[in-house]
Amino acid sequence: MRTHTGEKPFACSFCDFKCALKSYLVIHMRIHTGEKPFSCTLCDYKCIRNSQLTSHMRIHTGEKPYSCKLCDFKSAESSVLVTHMATHTGVKPFACNSCD
Repeated sequence: MRTHTGEKPFACSFCDFKCALKSYLVIHMRIHTGEKPFSCTLCDYKCIRNSQLTSHMRIHTGEKPYSCKLCDFKSAESSVLVTHMATHTGVKPFACNSCD
């Protein structure tokens, strides 16, 4: 229900961050405490979120789950695929003051 009301009762004691779920605050607090509970078993990489570790592991496994539907391009990160798609659509997400 907090999603619909916009209520954010959980507040960070170090900055202005507020959130609707306590679990979000726990993750956010790691930024301030330096806690990095997720560790790679293959190198020294450590992070604050399990999703970050999942993405990191693709470096070691070579997994590239994000595929372009228009060519054979594949990526380990969804954001890289989004950038790649501009090669097909011609969309230029960044403006250049010198060119325009």
